[in-house]
Amino acid sequence: MTRPNTYWLFVVLVLLLSGLQYRLWVGDGSLAQVRELEQQIAEQQGENERLLERNRILEAEVMELKKGMETVEERARHELGMVKEGETLYQIAE
Repeated sequence: MTRPNTYWLFVVLVLLLSGLQYRLWVGDGSLAQVRELEQQIAEQQGENERLLERNRILEAEVMELKKGMETVEERARHELGMVKEGETLYQIAE
């Protein structure tokens, strides 16, 4: 009579083990899902670093613009093609 009880215990243990293995490899929180999330985290950290660097550059540019007129003049010359009164602009065509 102990054999049928052992059989059912074995079946239950095999089913339990199968369920745990399924969750490990395929279900929520599986190893594949963890790897994918780690990759997404790494990509987001890289994007965050890039954006932080861009913000630092913009902050430095804003501070320069607040500091003096030299930066404003430089931007007006390069971006808008403006010249000061009394200056002569020479443009060389290739």
